[in-house]
Amino acid sequence: MGIDKELLEILVCPKCKGDLGLSENEDGLVCKPCALKFPIKEDIPIMLIEEALPL
Repeated sequence: MGIDKELLEILVCPKCKGDLGLSENEDGLVCKPCALKFPIKEDIPIMLIEEALPL
């Protein structure tokens, strides 16, 4: 199903409050300034800084 495009427009990085983009394989949300990827599990973005993966 993937993440809803309207939700993607609303979400911001919890660390810097910047815009997020969908990763190439659509398994996470990417914040380029912070160099972090927030995983998407079962179509739910995990927006905890502790769960973010470095790029």
